[in-house]
Amino acid sequence: MVGTNFGVHIMQIIGIVFGLVMMYLTFLHYKRNEFKVEVFLLWVILWLGFIVIVISPTILDFMVKGLRMGRRLDFFVIFGFLILTSIVYYNYLIVNSTRRRVEKIVRNIAIDNNHKRKK
Repeated sequence: MVGTNFGVHIMQIIGIVFGLVMMYLTFLHYKRNEFKVEVFLLWVILWLGFIVIVISPTILDFMVKGLRMGRRLDFFVIFGFLILTSIVYYNYLIVNSTRRRVEKIVRNIAIDNNHKRKK
């Protein structure tokens, strides 16, 4: 029993350190003007929420019981897959949009270069 509690505390410490490091990285990106204020605040709130859940995972018990899941881990796995799938889909849309824009720019440059060579 002592080993189990020790493992939980170690995982909580790792989670807290991870959340703090991610908040720091978010701050660095904000200072480099890679994030707008709104995006920076959104990420800080998400990382703070992550840290709060790591410190006290029992605050999610009402959701776990409401969804009739047996364990908190089930909730985290399902929620994680939903978030990960959403992020992958969003990244696909952004990459596809960027690819189309780059193709259009390259096509226009090629056409302009072709017209210049003919003159």
